[in-house]
Amino acid sequence: MAAAAGLVVANNYYSQPLLASFATYFGVSQKAAGTVAVAAQAGYAIGLFLFVPLGDKIERRHLICLMLGLASIALVAMALSPTLPWLVAASLIVALVSVTPQLLTPFAAHLAGPDERGKAVGTVMFGLLCGILLSRTVSGFIGAHFGWQAVYWMGAAIMIGLIVVLSRMLPRDEPGFKGSYGELMKSLWTLYRTEPVIRETSAIGALQFAAFSGFWTTLSFHLAAMPQHYGSDVAGTFGLVGVVGASVAPYAGKFTDKRDPSFAVMVSCFVFVLAYLVFGFGGETMTALIAGVILLDFAAQCGHVSNMTRNIGLSPATMSRANTLYMSIRFAGGALGSALGSWAWSLWQWHGVCATGVILALLAVLVQRLAQRAARLKISIG
Repeated sequence: MAAAAGLVVANNYYSQPLLASFATYFGVSQKAAGTVAVAAQAGYAIGLFLFVPLGDKIERRHLICLMLGLASIALVAMALSPTLPWLVAASLIVALVSVTPQLLTPFAAHLAGPDERGKAVGTVMFGLLCGILLSRTVSGFIGAHFGWQAVYWMGAAIMIGLIVVLSRMLPRDEPGFKGSYGELMKSLWTLYRTEPVIRETSAIGALQFAAFSGFWTTLSFHLAAMPQHYGSDVAGTFGLVGVVGASVAPYAGKFTDKRDPSFAVMVSCFVFVLAYLVFGFGGETMTALIAGVILLDFAAQCGHVSNMTRNIGLSPATMSRANTLYMSIRFAGGALGSALGSWAWSLWQWHGVCATGVILALLAVLVQRLAQRAARLKISIG
């Protein structure tokens, strides 16, 4: 499941190192070619909302294989793209149906059982993060040596291979929701309104992902502004550094199994603050930037895995819908963080970005403290 999550999520990131190749091939500006990557992000957000809830309604193994089949067709369409608008549309569809990792995560947690739920979530998350971080390296290499079309032919072949493997390895898992699709979607609001844990984890996840995205959005600006005037090649290597921080995801999951997941989330908030303090006071040196990136990825994965573990543990019948709400709100927070990071950079440069990251992390602490206070008040009144 971890390997499948990484291989599928890579579909959304193959395009990023290939944007210059798209511009040259289709004879368009780099700005126009960039819409391919934008379409991928938009498609993934839409797919999270439209398709992930179906994990509570449709037998999960069948749904996963169906989504993989659709993804393979869309990847072939990208490889055969005759024009840029065709490529943009195909990129959106690829991302739209490449939400399998968000179906696999609650499935893995359900199969693992309550005692190892956090470990299962952490393991799948580690595979997903490796897919995100390494997909750019693989895509860039294949694109440079065999052409950008080869990347998408490869992706389509991988999806077909996953269908064969997962259809045989995954067990059947009958869904608990028996209503219509419309009723399923309406139940999202009911679930959000009635489950304070989902509201808490979603708000914290959005703030933490905002702090995370603010850094990565402005890193290339900061590197270029340093005396050495580092380029995009150096910025790209920080993705590999991030693998070190991401590797803690399985251990974060084990930690949440042994301790209260809320405690792990609180720890992650303060590690976010520590990471941005390292960036702020030592961000002019590569050593401090590397150390800060490791801390930042550690914090992001510890908080993310712990939040997901809390959501998935609410009810087996609502796991996919809880994941939909959490991931959609978290994704919106990431978009907000990118905007805030760019805004802070334009006004106050690197120290403004670092201050914004600290504020976002402390707001996440405040949200958790208020949620804990509300829970205690409810218990005392009851």
